[in-house]
Amino acid sequence: MPSRRRSRVIMVYQHRLQESRYELKYIIAEHRAAEVRDFIRSYLVPDEHADPQAGNSYPVQSLYLDSPALDLFRGTICGLRNRLKLRIRFYDDDPAHPVFFEIKRRLSDVIQKERACVRREAVGLLLRGIRPGATFLASPDNRAKSAAALQTIYRTSLELNARGTAYICYRREAYVSPDSDQLRVTFDRGITAARYTATPYLVTPKATVPIDMRDVVLEIKFTDRFPNWLRQMVHAMNLWRCPMAKYIAGIRTIGYPWIERIGMDSGVAL
Repeated sequence: MPSRRRSRVIMVYQHRLQESRYELKYIIAEHRAAEVRDFIRSYLVPDEHADPQAGNSYPVQSLYLDSPALDLFRGTICGLRNRLKLRIRFYDDDPAHPVFFEIKRRLSDVIQKERACVRREAVGLLLRGIRPGATFLASPDNRAKSAAALQTIYRTSLELNARGTAYICYRREAYVSPDSDQLRVTFDRGITAARYTATPYLVTPKATVPIDMRDVVLEIKFTDRFPNWLRQMVHAMNLWRCPMAKYIAGIRTIGYPWIERIGMDSGVAL
């Protein structure tokens, strides 16, 4: 019988994807996060993949890919309305567990995401500019859609000459609608970053640098309309939307030699 932890990890890869959605972000203090949690639990339930013993949270690690000149980083801080990010997301260091190849696009105010759940062996191929075939898909669900996403991600990576750039790691506390995937509310804490160094397997970096943020990143993600009860909560608690792109914050934290020359005050998020 698989362990409880292993079962939870596997379930993460089966989570339904909000392929097209709106995202609202807020940076809030811990006491405010507790108030938000207390309020939303009248409407939402903890994410089934989260660990109740860890405050309904789970670890998230992402390896972001970018061009040698960090074109995706620059596109965000320069405020391009239509932009994208490439990343490989994983939840533990077990080489037997799959990972997600993801492409996340912002088209004006809408976030669109494609992803493919693949075996870990596909990571090395993508990072060397080699197309991983459909045989590397790890999930039996939606294989046609996953194969199309894999092709899109590979083609975009090739066009950018993308390479591993930065790890972004944090813990996510998540709540979802009990009967649909139309609404998701998350609290992200303990965000850290590290430059990418090649390893035989994709693993959590041992040495990461904390992003200078003591507060919590609250994200509200919805596919249709902003629910009235959430709108009322935001108004009653006096929450203000703000930009928070973890990849951008991570690059600024770990530093690259030329970053200071391109201006660091943009407040654009993806």
